[in-house]
Amino acid sequence: MRVLIATDAWHPQVNGVVRTLTSLARSAKTLGVEVEFLSPDGFPTVPLPSYPGLRLALPGGREIARRIEQAKPDAIHIATEGPIGHRVRAYCRRRNWAFTTSYTTRFPEYIAARWPIPERLIYAALRRFHNAAAVTMVATPSLEAELRERGFARIGRWTRGVDTDLFRPDRAIALPFPRPIFACVGRVAVEKNLEAFLSLDLPGTKVVIGTGPQEDELKRRFPDAEFLGLMENGRLAAHLAAADAFVFPSRTDTFGVVQLEALASGVPIAAFPVTGPKDVIGGHPVGVLDDDLRMACLAALTLSRKACRNFALQYSWENSARQFIGHLREVASGSHAHPALTNLAAAAHR
Repeated sequence: MRVLIATDAWHPQVNGVVRTLTSLARSAKTLGVEVEFLSPDGFPTVPLPSYPGLRLALPGGREIARRIEQAKPDAIHIATEGPIGHRVRAYCRRRNWAFTTSYTTRFPEYIAARWPIPERLIYAALRRFHNAAAVTMVATPSLEAELRERGFARIGRWTRGVDTDLFRPDRAIALPFPRPIFACVGRVAVEKNLEAFLSLDLPGTKVVIGTGPQEDELKRRFPDAEFLGLMENGRLAAHLAAADAFVFPSRTDTFGVVQLEALASGVPIAAFPVTGPKDVIGGHPVGVLDDDLRMACLAALTLSRKACRNFALQYSWENSARQFIGHLREVASGSHAHPALTNLAAAAHR
């Protein structure tokens, strides 16, 4: 089976969407499924004003069609709702081809944090985008329930995984900071709500790993915090394992893969009780969820690092890939009644 994934988010971006898609491709290959990407590579781009250093692709319809036809996919998945996602959606709709989508980013909340645009209008546009799909994949039960209430149809579960060989407790290095060390990893942007973490009165040291448009502002406002910049792979794993608690202040993430990476490193979570943390941690003794984030941070220090590691071992990218591929096969076999279902059934079982 050959799958083409259309995505506006791609390297050199470092975020949960990109990590998820690259991990999916590796695991799918071991299951006999080839994944190709229709990414921004090769398209003209423009800078994103709110995200210095990042650029938005401007794909042409003819080039989109050429790339799809060259890939000869058995199934098409649209991972993002940007220009590439919209072009591929239009291509599939014109040809009455079935396709799937995934809802991974809370654009209504992200946009509302920057501009005075009503969330209901953005949700209406996203609902129209995704309801043309045979299945819209989401990572958590609470997000699924929320989207159903907002009128999203044909929703399926696609959970996430973690590389437990890369992220593990024995990678920890000695950091030259007073303990306890409270770490946060992610894009330094307003939607990540880092101010809620950095403004806390906590003992020890607050560490931020990542970069983004709010970095200079937060450095000025919180000079006692340690901003370590962008890290990946082994370097990120070593610093993450060195923390005493992982703080996840975002109220808008749909999952937060980095939570699993922290748990695999033996680091307990402190977060707000919102979508993402609620679904990852739930009632398990590997994190503390509370509207009082300071209390959650301090309580997290008392949790078992071994329990965190054991919990993360339940997640694998292979199981995640199986879920993803399962949805494609169901769509291809006609298990989901939808006007766009077409001739993928035979191809899906190659």
